[in-house]
Amino acid sequence: MKFLESFASFLALFLCYNVIAAPVFDNGTQSLGSRAPSGSKSVIIQMFDWTWDSIAVECTNFIGPAGYGFVQVSPPQEHIQGSQWWTDYQPVSYTLTSKHGDRGQFQKMISACHGAGVKVIADTIFNHMAGIDSGTGVGGSSFTHYNYPGIYRGQDFHHCGLTSGDDIVNFNDRVQVQTCELVNLADLATDTEYVRGRLAQYANDLISLGVDGLRLDAAKHMSAGDISNILGRLSARPYITQEVVWGSGGQVQPSEYTANGDVQEFRYTSALRDAFLGGGISNLQSLDTRGWVSGSQANVFVANQDTERSGASLNINSPSNTYITATIFSLAHPYGTPTVLSSFTFSNKDAGPPNGGSGTCSSTGGSGGWLCQHRYIPISGMVGFRNNVGSAGITNWMSAQSQRIAFGRGSAGYVAINNVDSAWTTTFSTSLPAGTYCDVISGKASSGSCTGAAITVSGGSFTATVAARNAIAIHTGAMGSGSGGGANPGGGSVAVTFAETATTVFGQNIFVIGSIAELGNWAPANAIALSSASYPVWTATISIPANTVFQYKFIKEADGTVNWESDPNRQATVVSSGSQTLSSSWR
Repeated sequence: MKFLESFASFLALFLCYNVIAAPVFDNGTQSLGSRAPSGSKSVIIQMFDWTWDSIAVECTNFIGPAGYGFVQVSPPQEHIQGSQWWTDYQPVSYTLTSKHGDRGQFQKMISACHGAGVKVIADTIFNHMAGIDSGTGVGGSSFTHYNYPGIYRGQDFHHCGLTSGDDIVNFNDRVQVQTCELVNLADLATDTEYVRGRLAQYANDLISLGVDGLRLDAAKHMSAGDISNILGRLSARPYITQEVVWGSGGQVQPSEYTANGDVQEFRYTSALRDAFLGGGISNLQSLDTRGWVSGSQANVFVANQDTERSGASLNINSPSNTYITATIFSLAHPYGTPTVLSSFTFSNKDAGPPNGGSGTCSSTGGSGGWLCQHRYIPISGMVGFRNNVGSAGITNWMSAQSQRIAFGRGSAGYVAINNVDSAWTTTFSTSLPAGTYCDVISGKASSGSCTGAAITVSGGSFTATVAARNAIAIHTGAMGSGSGGGANPGGGSVAVTFAETATTVFGQNIFVIGSIAELGNWAPANAIALSSASYPVWTATISIPANTVFQYKFIKEADGTVNWESDPNRQATVVSSGSQTLSSSWR
C-alpha cells in the first residue's frame, strides 16, 4: 500500500478540506465533568515535542510559577521509528515508550508538574494506528499494517473498500471521513465492542498515572457516539478537548461533539489570522455570536503544531509582530479556553525537534532552536492577566479604528492592542480602581515596582501610548510603582543606537531583542540584526517612542542556532527627545 511520506504535507492539504452539518448526537446519558479546566488557572500550554524529563524541569522552574494551569504533552504511546515530528501520531502499541521517554519518566514528569501546581493533558490517538505496511516501533514492538500482536487484528479495523483503496477520497462524505483511512493510517473500528474496550483500557492506564486530561486527535474521524461510549468506560472523567477541523463544505460539525467535552474551534484560529493580517481586529468583540461552538465549550489557540506549518494560522514568522499581539488578544478575550503553543524553529516542515527533544530556554525566550513562546514576557504576563480576571465579562470596549482596540475585563483588567505601524496615544476609559499598575506586556510586577512600564489610573481613565504593533495590559494582580514609561510619554520617538562589543566566528551574527515590538517582543524570529561594519562593535539604530521603559538582550545566531547572552536582562529608558546610544559588551 502506498503511504504519503510527508505526513505534514498531508495535514497542510487536509486543513483546506471542508466539512458540513448533520444531526447532533445525543450524549445526555454520559456524565460530563468540568467543561473547562478546573481551578483559577485555566491556560493550557502545549509543550510540543519536549521530552518528559525536560517538561518536568520546566514545570518546576517556570510553567508552574508563571501560572499556567495545564501542560499538554505529546502522545506517550509507542510509535513508529523516525525523527520527524509526525511519527508521534502513528502508534504501534499502548506501551508507554516513545521518543520522549519511557513509562517511569512519564510518571515522574506528571508528579513534577503536579508538584508545581500544573495538571497534565496527554495527546491521545483513538482513531488509528500506523500508516506503514510493517516495521518495529521505538520500543521494539513488531507490527504489520492490520496486525498489532496482542492488541489488534484485521477485524478491528475499518476497510471501506473504495475502488481506489481505503483512503478517504471525498471529505464531504461522512461515511468516508469516519470509516476510511487518512493517508493509509490503519483506521480503528471504534464502533466495535473490543476496540472501544481496548482504547478505554489505554486511557484508564494514563489516568492511573495521574493524567488530568485528554486531547483526542482526529476526533472528527470518529463518530461522536463512538467517543461517548469510550469515555463512558473511563475510571474518572478527565478534561476532554477534541480535534474537529471545520470547513464549509462537508457533513461533520464541531457541534456534534460538545456533549463529550470541549472542541478545538479552528474557525477562531483562522479568524484571528485574517483579522490581524489586515481584515481588522475591531470585529473580534462578540465571538459567541458567529455560530461557532460556544465559548464555554471551545478550546482555542492562535496556532498549533499543524497550523503553524500549513499556513492555516499565524506563526512566529508572521509579519509585524501579529503572532504576539494575536496571542495577547487570545489570552485577554473571554471566549474559549486558550492553549499557548511552545514549539521550535524549522526549515523543513517534517523536521523533528532540536537536541533530541530535550527542551531548553533562556529566561525570556528560546535557546538552541527552541522558541519557548511560553516564556515571552508578553505571553507569560497575559497568563497572569487571565488568571486574575477570571470569568469577568468585557467592559469599556473601544475600537478607535479597525486595527486598534481596547477593552476591560470587569473591574479586574484592561488591555489595548495597536495593530498598525504608528504609535497610538489616547485616553482610555476603564472600570479599574484608581492606582498605579504594571504593564504586563513590557515587564513584571516585582516587590511593589514594575520592571517595565507603569500606568496610573485616576477617575476611571488613564492616558497612555501603545507602541506600533504592540499592546499594553494592566490588571489588579500586578500593581506597583515605576517610571511610568508606558503612560503620558510626551510623544515623539528617539533614535536609539545599540552598540554591542562582541567577537564572533565565521557565519555568526549579532541581534538585539527585547520586551517591545520595536525589538521583537522577545521573539527570536523578529530580532533586529546589528551591523558588523565597526567590528568587533556591532551596531543598529532603531526608532523607539520617547520615555519607553524596556528590557533587552543580545543573541548570537548561526545556521538557525540561537545563543543568548547570560542573565539578567538589560534595561533602559528612552530619553524624552533627540538621540541615544546604549553601549555594552557581550556577557
